[in-house]
Amino acid sequence: MDWFRGAISRGLLINIVGALLVLAGVGLEAMTARGLLNFREASSRHGGEFIDLGRNARPQGGEHGYMARLVGTPKVIEAPHDPDFNQRADTPVLVRHVEMFQWREIRIGDSVHYELDWVDHPIDSSRFSEPAGHVNPQQFPLVGERYRSSLVQLDGFKLSPLLIDALPGSVTMTPDPKQLPANLAASFSAYQDYLVTSADPGDPRLGDLRVSWIEVPVQQMTIVSRINGDQLVAASEAADGKGYEMQVGDVSLLDIFPDLPVPPSFVLANRVIALALAAFGAYLLISVHRKRREPLLAIALGALAVGIVASALWLGGDAMVMCGWLLVAGLGAAYAVWRLRLQPR
Repeated sequence: MDWFRGAISRGLLINIVGALLVLAGVGLEAMTARGLLNFREASSRHGGEFIDLGRNARPQGGEHGYMARLVGTPKVIEAPHDPDFNQRADTPVLVRHVEMFQWREIRIGDSVHYELDWVDHPIDSSRFSEPAGHVNPQQFPLVGERYRSSLVQLDGFKLSPLLIDALPGSVTMTPDPKQLPANLAASFSAYQDYLVTSADPGDPRLGDLRVSWIEVPVQQMTIVSRINGDQLVAASEAADGKGYEMQVGDVSLLDIFPDLPVPPSFVLANRVIALALAAFGAYLLISVHRKRREPLLAIALGALAVGIVASALWLGGDAMVMCGWLLVAGLGAAYAVWRLRLQPR
């Protein structure tokens, strides 16, 4: 009688342990799937599913349409050129600023006074309270311009024009007066970081022009954008209204998008462990009820349990992943049915 009770106790304990292991395997896959689904749902607000390519990235098959994080220093392949002044710089974007020395009306309470200053747009002096003696030229003979490089690459990817324009930062470029065309060389001379028309640059006169350039610095960047073949583009339909992000330096994805949940780590390993736990639990259950060792049947039943739950979780999510788990569950079910029907208990 004591032996019988002991056998029942051992059998009950094995059943409990086996059931817990099956539940642990199913639960591990459920947590992994839920973590991935939550991350993908949050990612969709910023353009879609992310892949982290890091440094030295090159276009690869199967990446088209993904949002990718890349780190590196953009390389200017074709430098922008200001054709009017024949100025060129190794920069993604070159911006020309034109200012004129003009009268400005300054009001302080009821007091009005006038002073000459550099201003980057024409000031209509006809609207002054005292236009006499403070008449400005009506228009600029030259205007500001923006010149974009036609080809900028980050490792193996080309940046779209929108991303080139979005590159951050600006530094002043020192112009080279030796490169001026003859018609402008007669009018402009170098002064500090400017080209000016003033006869005495330290004492400009009304109507004098000064021209300067700023360039976007070439520096290490972290860029998150959509892969379109060998090009990086903005995800125009992204819910955040932007579809790309870039920051100076090596910045993690979660620092760029703090609203993203932490994605699960070791996804493949977790899935293998989940199947192994469920299979071992099924093995313990079988060993009690069928009084024999059937590892293949245990693997099939474990795959069936995990596959059913996983495919249900991925329903409406990733169709490929869902079909993969359905295949796992179907193979497990097919083998288990065959084994249980044809083999004696």
